[in-house]
Amino acid sequence: MSDTNKLVATVRTEFGKGAARRARRDGLVPVVLYGHGTDPQHFTVVARDFATILRKDGTNAVLSLDIDGKEQLALTKQVVVHPLRNYIEHTDLLVIKKGEKVTVSVPVLVEGEPAGGTQVAQDLNEVEIEADALNIPENIVVNVHNFEVGTQVTAGDLKVPAGVTVLTDAEALIINITEIAAADTPSEDEAEGDAAAEAAE
Repeated sequence: MSDTNKLVATVRTEFGKGAARRARRDGLVPVVLYGHGTDPQHFTVVARDFATILRKDGTNAVLSLDIDGKEQLALTKQVVVHPLRNYIEHTDLLVIKKGEKVTVSVPVLVEGEPAGGTQVAQDLNEVEIEADALNIPENIVVNVHNFEVGTQVTAGDLKVPAGVTVLTDAEALIINITEIAAADTPSEDEAEGDAAAEAAE
Protein backbone atom coordinates (compact mmCIF):
# COMPACT_ATOMS: atom_id res chain seq x y z
CA MET A 1 0.00 0.00 0.00
CA SER A 2 1.41 3.39 -0.96
CA ASP A 3 0.93 6.81 0.62
CA THR A 4 -1.41 7.63 -2.28
CA ASN A 5 -3.99 5.32 -0.69
CA LYS A 6 -4.68 7.83 2.04
CA LEU A 7 -8.23 9.17 2.10
CA VAL A 8 -9.95 11.61 4.41
CA ALA A 9 -13.15 10.02 5.74
CA THR A 10 -15.80 12.55 6.72
CA VAL A 11 -18.49 11.40 9.14
CA ARG A 12 -21.94 11.30 7.56
CA THR A 13 -24.67 13.08 9.47
CA GLU A 14 -27.46 12.54 6.93
CA PHE A 15 -28.79 9.21 5.77
CA GLY A 16 -31.25 7.83 3.23
CA LYS A 17 -31.41 7.92 -0.56
CA GLY A 18 -31.76 11.69 -0.72
CA ALA A 19 -28.67 12.25 1.38
CA ALA A 20 -26.72 9.72 -0.69
CA ARG A 21 -27.74 11.48 -3.92
CA ARG A 22 -26.61 14.84 -2.52
CA ALA A 23 -23.27 13.34 -1.48
CA ARG A 24 -22.68 11.89 -4.94
CA ARG A 25 -23.69 15.19 -6.54
CA ASP A 26 -20.96 16.84 -4.43
CA GLY A 27 -18.36 14.36 -5.73
CA LEU A 28 -18.43 12.10 -2.67
CA VAL A 29 -18.97 8.36 -2.17
CA PRO A 30 -21.06 7.11 0.78
CA VAL A 31 -19.04 4.55 2.76
CA VAL A 32 -19.84 2.04 5.49
CA LEU A 33 -16.90 0.82 7.62
CA TYR A 34 -17.35 -2.27 9.78
CA GLY A 35 -15.50 -5.23 11.30
CA HIS A 36 -13.55 -6.36 14.39
CA GLY A 37 -16.69 -6.20 16.48
CA THR A 38 -17.17 -2.46 15.95
CA ASP A 39 -20.48 -0.82 15.14
CA PRO A 40 -20.84 0.16 11.47
CA GLN A 41 -19.52 3.67 10.85
CA HIS A 42 -20.82 5.90 8.06
CA PHE A 43 -18.52 8.23 6.13
CA THR A 44 -17.98 9.86 2.77
CA VAL A 45 -14.74 9.95 0.77
CA VAL A 46 -13.84 11.95 -2.33
CA ALA A 47 -15.06 9.93 -5.33
CA ARG A 48 -12.25 10.97 -7.69
CA ASP A 49 -9.50 10.01 -5.22
CA PHE A 50 -11.16 6.69 -4.38
CA ALA A 51 -11.65 5.83 -8.07
CA THR A 52 -7.95 6.53 -8.71
CA ILE A 53 -6.96 4.04 -6.01
CA LEU A 54 -9.29 1.36 -7.43
CA ARG A 55 -7.82 1.80 -10.91
CA LYS A 56 -4.32 1.41 -9.48
CA ASP A 57 -4.80 -1.36 -6.91
CA GLY A 58 -7.99 -3.12 -8.01
CA THR A 59 -11.10 -3.90 -6.00
CA ASN A 60 -9.13 -5.35 -3.05
CA ALA A 61 -7.45 -2.00 -2.40
CA VAL A 62 -6.21 -1.30 1.12
CA LEU A 63 -6.95 2.24 2.30
CA SER A 64 -5.48 4.41 5.02
CA LEU A 65 -8.44 6.43 6.28
CA ASP A 66 -7.93 9.71 8.09
CA ILE A 67 -10.83 9.79 10.56
CA ASP A 68 -10.68 12.98 12.61
CA GLY A 69 -6.87 12.85 12.49
CA LYS A 70 -6.60 9.16 13.39
CA GLU A 71 -5.44 6.51 10.92
CA GLN A 72 -7.59 3.45 10.28
CA LEU A 73 -6.63 0.75 7.81
CA ALA A 74 -9.49 -0.63 5.75
CA LEU A 75 -9.95 -3.20 2.98
CA THR A 76 -12.33 -2.50 0.13
CA LYS A 77 -14.98 -5.26 0.37
CA GLN A 78 -17.69 -4.18 -2.04
CA VAL A 79 -17.99 -1.41 -4.60
CA VAL A 80 -21.39 -0.69 -6.12
CA VAL A 81 -21.15 1.06 -9.50
CA HIS A 82 -24.12 2.57 -11.34
CA PRO A 83 -24.84 0.21 -14.28
CA LEU A 84 -25.39 2.99 -16.81
CA ARG A 85 -23.59 6.10 -15.61
CA ASN A 86 -20.51 4.25 -14.33
CA TYR A 87 -20.05 6.24 -11.13
CA ILE A 88 -19.48 4.71 -7.68
CA GLU A 89 -22.77 4.64 -5.79
CA HIS A 90 -21.59 3.14 -2.52
CA THR A 91 -18.79 1.09 -0.98
CA ASP A 92 -18.33 -1.19 2.02
CA LEU A 93 -14.99 -1.19 3.83
CA LEU A 94 -13.65 -3.72 6.33
CA VAL A 95 -11.56 -2.70 9.35
CA ILE A 96 -8.16 -4.41 9.21
CA LYS A 97 -4.99 -4.39 11.28
CA LYS A 98 -1.34 -4.68 10.24
CA GLY A 99 -0.21 -8.31 10.15
CA GLU A 100 -3.76 -9.60 9.84
CA LYS A 101 -4.68 -12.18 7.21
CA VAL A 102 -7.83 -11.67 5.15
CA THR A 103 -9.81 -13.77 2.69
CA VAL A 104 -10.46 -12.19 -0.71
CA SER A 105 -11.15 -13.17 -4.32
CA VAL A 106 -8.58 -12.25 -6.97
CA PRO A 107 -8.76 -12.57 -10.76
CA VAL A 108 -6.78 -15.17 -12.69
CA LEU A 109 -5.14 -13.72 -15.82
CA VAL A 110 -3.87 -15.74 -18.77
CA GLU A 111 -0.80 -14.69 -20.72
CA GLY A 112 1.18 -16.30 -23.54
CA GLU A 113 0.05 -18.34 -26.54
CA PRO A 114 -0.58 -22.10 -26.41
CA ALA A 115 0.72 -24.46 -29.10
CA GLY A 116 -0.57 -24.04 -32.65
CA GLY A 117 -4.05 -25.35 -33.35
CA THR A 118 -5.11 -25.00 -29.70
CA GLN A 119 -7.16 -22.57 -27.68
CA VAL A 120 -7.55 -21.62 -24.02
CA ALA A 121 -10.77 -22.47 -22.23
CA GLN A 122 -10.90 -20.69 -18.87
CA ASP A 123 -13.37 -22.25 -16.42
CA LEU A 124 -12.70 -19.96 -13.44
CA ASN A 125 -11.90 -16.26 -13.75
CA GLU A 126 -11.05 -15.78 -10.07
CA VAL A 127 -10.04 -17.75 -7.00
CA GLU A 128 -10.34 -17.22 -3.28
CA ILE A 129 -7.12 -16.69 -1.37
CA GLU A 130 -5.88 -15.89 2.13
CA ALA A 131 -3.15 -13.27 2.35
CA ASP A 132 -1.65 -10.61 4.58
CA ALA A 133 -3.98 -7.63 4.43
CA LEU A 134 -1.17 -5.37 3.27
CA ASN A 135 0.20 -7.78 0.64
CA ILE A 136 -2.81 -8.90 -1.39
CA PRO A 137 -1.81 -9.72 -4.98
CA GLU A 138 -3.81 -7.78 -7.56
CA ASN A 139 -4.12 -10.94 -9.67
CA ILE A 140 -2.62 -14.39 -10.31
CA VAL A 141 -1.04 -14.93 -13.73
CA VAL A 142 -0.92 -18.22 -15.61
CA ASN A 143 1.48 -18.40 -18.57
CA VAL A 144 0.20 -20.91 -21.15
CA HIS A 145 3.11 -20.53 -23.60
CA ASN A 146 3.27 -23.61 -25.87
CA PHE A 147 0.80 -25.60 -23.75
CA GLU A 148 -0.39 -28.65 -25.71
CA VAL A 149 -3.93 -30.02 -26.17
CA GLY A 150 -5.17 -31.61 -22.96
CA THR A 151 -3.02 -29.50 -20.64
CA GLN A 152 -5.04 -28.47 -17.60
CA VAL A 153 -4.33 -26.02 -14.79
CA THR A 154 -6.15 -26.47 -11.50
CA ALA A 155 -6.32 -24.20 -8.46
CA GLY A 156 -3.66 -26.36 -6.84
CA ASP A 157 -1.29 -25.67 -9.75
CA LEU A 158 -1.39 -21.89 -9.38
CA LYS A 159 1.87 -20.18 -8.50
CA VAL A 160 1.25 -17.56 -5.82
CA PRO A 161 3.54 -15.22 -3.85
CA ALA A 162 5.00 -16.31 -0.52
CA GLY A 163 2.51 -15.92 2.30
CA VAL A 164 -0.50 -16.39 0.01
CA THR A 165 -2.71 -19.49 0.33
CA VAL A 166 -5.21 -20.52 -2.34
CA LEU A 167 -8.48 -21.51 -0.61
CA THR A 168 -10.37 -22.57 -3.73
CA ASP A 169 -10.59 -26.38 -4.03
CA ALA A 170 -7.19 -27.57 -5.31
CA GLU A 171 -8.88 -29.77 -7.92
CA ALA A 172 -11.05 -26.97 -9.32
CA LEU A 173 -10.30 -26.58 -13.04
CA ILE A 174 -9.02 -23.13 -13.97
CA ILE A 175 -7.71 -23.57 -17.53
CA ASN A 176 -8.10 -26.30 -20.14
CA ILE A 177 -6.23 -26.33 -23.46
CA THR A 178 -8.48 -27.64 -26.24
CA GLU A 179 -8.13 -28.22 -29.96
CA ILE A 180 -9.47 -25.61 -32.34
CA ALA A 181 -12.24 -27.18 -34.43
CA ALA A 182 -11.34 -27.35 -38.13
CA ALA A 183 -13.27 -24.84 -40.23
CA ASP A 184 -15.88 -26.34 -42.56
CA THR A 185 -14.47 -26.72 -46.07
CA PRO A 186 -16.74 -25.65 -48.95
CA SER A 187 -18.14 -28.33 -51.25
CA GLU A 188 -17.16 -28.50 -54.93
CA ASP A 189 -20.52 -27.03 -55.96
CA GLU A 190 -20.08 -24.12 -53.53
CA ALA A 191 -16.53 -23.53 -54.74
CA GLU A 192 -17.66 -23.54 -58.39
CA GLY A 193 -20.52 -21.19 -57.55
CA ASP A 194 -18.16 -18.77 -55.86
CA ALA A 195 -15.78 -18.89 -58.82
CA ALA A 196 -18.63 -18.19 -61.25
CA ALA A 197 -19.85 -15.28 -59.16
CA GLU A 198 -16.36 -13.79 -59.09
CA ALA A 199 -16.06 -14.20 -62.89
CA ALA A 200 -19.42 -12.49 -63.43
CA GLU A 201 -18.26 -9.54 -61.36
